[in-house]
Amino acid sequence: MRSVRSRAALGATAVVALALGAAGLAVLLVLRANLTDQAGLQAEVAAREVAGQLALGVPYGELDTGDEEEHPVQITGEHGRVAAVSKDLEAISGTGTDRVEPSSAAGAGDDDDRDADDEPGRGEVDTDEPDFTNGTATVDGDRADYRFAAVEVTDPAGRTLTVHAGAPLAAEQRAVDSVRSAMLAGLPVVLLVVAGTTWLVTRRALRPVEGIRREMAAITASEDLRRRVPEPGSRDEIARLARTTNETLAALEESVGRQRRFVADASHELRSPIASLRTQLEVAAAHPHLLDLPGAVADTVRLQSLAADLLLLARLDAGERPGATRLDLGALVREEVSQRAGDRVPVTVSVRGGHEVAGSRGQLARVLGNLLDNAQRHAVRSVSVTVDADAGGVLVAVTDDGAGVPEAERDRIFERFVRLDEARARDDGGAGLGLAIARDVAVRHGGRLTVTGPPGGGARFELRLPAAP
Repeated sequence: MRSVRSRAALGATAVVALALGAAGLAVLLVLRANLTDQAGLQAEVAAREVAGQLALGVPYGELDTGDEEEHPVQITGEHGRVAAVSKDLEAISGTGTDRVEPSSAAGAGDDDDRDADDEPGRGEVDTDEPDFTNGTATVDGDRADYRFAAVEVTDPAGRTLTVHAGAPLAAEQRAVDSVRSAMLAGLPVVLLVVAGTTWLVTRRALRPVEGIRREMAAITASEDLRRRVPEPGSRDEIARLARTTNETLAALEESVGRQRRFVADASHELRSPIASLRTQLEVAAAHPHLLDLPGAVADTVRLQSLAADLLLLARLDAGERPGATRLDLGALVREEVSQRAGDRVPVTVSVRGGHEVAGSRGQLARVLGNLLDNAQRHAVRSVSVTVDADAGGVLVAVTDDGAGVPEAERDRIFERFVRLDEARARDDGGAGLGLAIARDVAVRHGGRLTVTGPPGGGARFELRLPAAP
């Protein structure tokens, strides 16, 4: 049973069946108990009426036992001897003795114990709660179930007698049987209604899920990430699922679009140095004396640098985590600047104290190198680097005296393959990956990279990294 609707309908039906079964059983038990108590009350009333007559000294033969079929009566004395029974009582059970023939010993001395001149006395009926038992009685050939009440009484002669009077249980049995039959007849109908209702409600509730599934299947088949799944107007879990799915599709579309733009831009950037290098090699093959060796080397270096940038970006996009090596950022800055003795603009370094960070030495060195390359590309006369503490972290500021970055472009320059018009016009302009790599590495290290415009003009790139714990 793979359908959610089928499982929900079956589960709901089973739960309702168990609940109705338990409730029906409880109703039957309560009904039986109430009717049995009612029959016991009737039997007690009949027994006390007969016991009252015995207490007044009414002889056994003159006792009024009422309707014998409705209330059979058995009177027993000491040692369970039968003193009297109601008319037409042929058999009895559940009263302690099944004899229905009066014993001569039990009734002897009714009049002998009193003198003829004595005033008739008065006995006493026990007022305690009577004992109740269930049994059977046969009256005039008809056998039935009865609820018997046993009431003790002391007659005027001082003898203790027990009056057993019964009340029929036929009405109780008929009522219980009727209720049981009605429940058994109605239970399948109720379960069928519950199963059908659950099926329809579940089907209606899961209809948006089926719509989401079909749309996702269509998106998978068409590879069109611009499509979105339908969002129901409700505010339930399915609506939230649809919204989350659309958000995921939007993020996936953006990611795929970014990847496609990256591949297109990378192809474009690689095409130029490869084409230039190939042209020079073809010319050299035909005319060796025309070989531009410095140009070929420069194109090869540019191609190698671009490939390294693309490889680093691929590793960053794949989620490569930086190392946890502790290193002195001030020392790293001095080392990186010392290796750039051939830069066209001198670089001044100012390090205030020691500042340790945790991360990848190679990646952080790459960030510093990219920032210095960018500053050298745009500076006019000076480039400065400062390292200082900054609110629990380390701040590295690279400042140049160039034209600066327009405020509207300060976020855009960190996108991949983005170069401002001025940078594109320069022959030594990069591929537009340096600042993108620098920001990605900064973020991977728990920091951030921003650009501002210092008061004296130019551009100020600020790299903030958390201090090593």
